[in-house]
Amino acid sequence: MSALTLTPRALYEEVAELLRQRIFNRELEPGSWIDELKLAEEYGISRTPLREALKVLAAEGLVTMKVRRGAYVTEVSEKDLADVYHLLSLLESDAVGVLAERASSAQLAELEALHAELEAAAVPGKVDRAHFFAINERFHMRILAMADNRWRDQMVADLRKVMKLNRHNSLLKAGRIAESLAEHRAIMAAIKARDGAGAMARMQEHFRSGLEAAN
Repeated sequence: MSALTLTPRALYEEVAELLRQRIFNRELEPGSWIDELKLAEEYGISRTPLREALKVLAAEGLVTMKVRRGAYVTEVSEKDLADVYHLLSLLESDAVGVLAERASSAQLAELEALHAELEAAAVPGKVDRAHFFAINERFHMRILAMADNRWRDQMVADLRKVMKLNRHNSLLKAGRIAESLAEHRAIMAAIKARDGAGAMARMQEHFRSGLEAAN
């Protein structure tokens, strides 16, 4: 890919997004060394914007910079993963508790539509894991957006990026999609009942189960 094919936004931001997706798609594996020269040649750019892009990814936790050794894709330990899930549980349960108490009819309808998409993506024998995962993430992010706290949103966005580094995605475990769907049903029921405390508890249970499946 040449530099001329990149979008007009800041070059390093575009490169950061390209590398971010390669990391999420496991084209760049956790623990692997990032060959700056090779990537600069591949993208048809100098190493300066590439290094700026790597700084962005390092700030997000996706890349680890090692003195005199260069940049590596971050490896997530069991403790790292547990810490990330713990914080996500706190932040997202707080958001869903707020939403359950003040969601508008339009917001409830939107969440119900997203949940219906999840149900459709989880039909036995026709499960599309990638599609289910994408809708699942949209559902969680919409709850956050509706709860309307941009600082919480930013923290969750960064933590979810690190969560994606885990080699063993929780939704790959046998039976996990059905379990996750049942947990989402419980979350939706609590939101619709305007039960803030219940919604928080159901979201925390959802993350506990997700962590168990991810290990």
